[in-house]
Amino acid sequence: MSPRKPTQGSSDLIVVANRLPLDRVVLPGGQTTWRTAPGGLVTALEPVMRANKGAWIGWPGDTGETVKPFTDNGLTLVPIGISQNEYTEYYEGFCNATLWPLYHDVVAKPEFHREWWDAYIDVNERFAHAAAKQAAPGATVWVHDYQLQLVPQMLRELRPDLQIGFFLHIPFPPVELFSQLPWRRQLLEGLLGADLVGFQLPGAAGNFIRLVRQRVGHKTHRDQVYLPDGRVVRAAAFPISIDTKAFEELAGSEPVERRAKQIRDDLGNPAKIFLGVDRLDYTKGIYARLRAFSELIANGDLSVEDAVFLQVATPSREQVEQYRLLRNDIDQLVGRINGDLGRIGRPVISYLHSSFPRQEMAALYRAADIMVVTPFRDGMNLVAKEYVACRLDGDGALVLSEFAGAAEELKQSYLINPYDINGMKATMLQAYHAEPKELGRRMRAMRKQVSEHDVAFWAQSFLDSLAEAGAAHHDKKTRPALKT
Repeated sequence: MSPRKPTQGSSDLIVVANRLPLDRVVLPGGQTTWRTAPGGLVTALEPVMRANKGAWIGWPGDTGETVKPFTDNGLTLVPIGISQNEYTEYYEGFCNATLWPLYHDVVAKPEFHREWWDAYIDVNERFAHAAAKQAAPGATVWVHDYQLQLVPQMLRELRPDLQIGFFLHIPFPPVELFSQLPWRRQLLEGLLGADLVGFQLPGAAGNFIRLVRQRVGHKTHRDQVYLPDGRVVRAAAFPISIDTKAFEELAGSEPVERRAKQIRDDLGNPAKIFLGVDRLDYTKGIYARLRAFSELIANGDLSVEDAVFLQVATPSREQVEQYRLLRNDIDQLVGRINGDLGRIGRPVISYLHSSFPRQEMAALYRAADIMVVTPFRDGMNLVAKEYVACRLDGDGALVLSEFAGAAEELKQSYLINPYDINGMKATMLQAYHAEPKELGRRMRAMRKQVSEHDVAFWAQSFLDSLAEAGAAHHDKKTRPALKT
């Protein structure tokens, strides 16, 4: 390897994501501590990151003072500070009121504000400079998600020696929707700074290729983009997954089995428990699914003695007006359904607006007979895969929106169109009345898929493809191979 310049770091593998794998928490006495954030990404990457002096660059989740890089269990963490104004304009604004609705089929109307775009540029530059400073010569940098789509090109300009990958965790919209964005070309050029651009589904990669050809004018062929400087950028699908083994072990533990039984007892031991688990987000289709279930009760297709719907809605983006309105709508709907159709001790909907630890989630998955996942659009939806992983006895039914990325892999689920209320009702009834043999056939196939394609498989597939994509236009002699 060539001598390292003073401005370069020592990490051979760097993850750049909006959030750190730890959240900064201020205790009542004013002391600061760090708490592990939820998510399987760090679990999948931890072994390879430790073997390669890995570093994780991200925001600690608040607008407090910037913290210097530190080490946690052998992993270098580089916190990126965000001001209160940037939180409003970059995070709540451009990320979650512009890009999020636009990328989710405009389920809500996106807002376009120039000052939000300026904040997005500023924060992306901060992440790019931190990665350039941390990376060793020829290092591999993996940038994640819609908050950081300008980072690949910014980083390419700062450190052309790096091998850069980007993965989008949410859907990527078709040409007609993406073209609404005033800064469409800048975002596409930002992504083209990567050697490999990864998406959840092949259709999203195809959307990206078409947009680059039409809006930027580069030559493309199949999954490749040919840039004027000789670089070739590949766009491909890498469906993300979960830590299947960890969920299976948790679901099979004695405390979880005991808690699952208690949940059924607390709900009155109905014949079937329907379960929904979502962030409280307008893309998740919560209102439509609860309405569909209530009509099954109202029409006499199901009774409150035989069936209950348990809906967990994790608080999300509560400072954003659209999310506050959604919560009010759901609260009113649940109250109206239970008031009109419930019985004493037998509500139609058991509604929990709260977040729960993974052990409690595993118990809910074990307790539920029918999992209902009905987003209007979702990049993947890992809840569907978590439910399948926790069905150790090979029973249970998964009712799944055809517009969730998971539908491409979990083809044995009961697929529905979340815009079709009558179709959703019919499919929920079909799952309710299905014979155990039919349920077992479907669940075994889905469990095999989730077991063989877990989050470690996803991460290794992406990193292997990134190494292959970068090899064509990087000097292999100066690039250290990642240790696995």
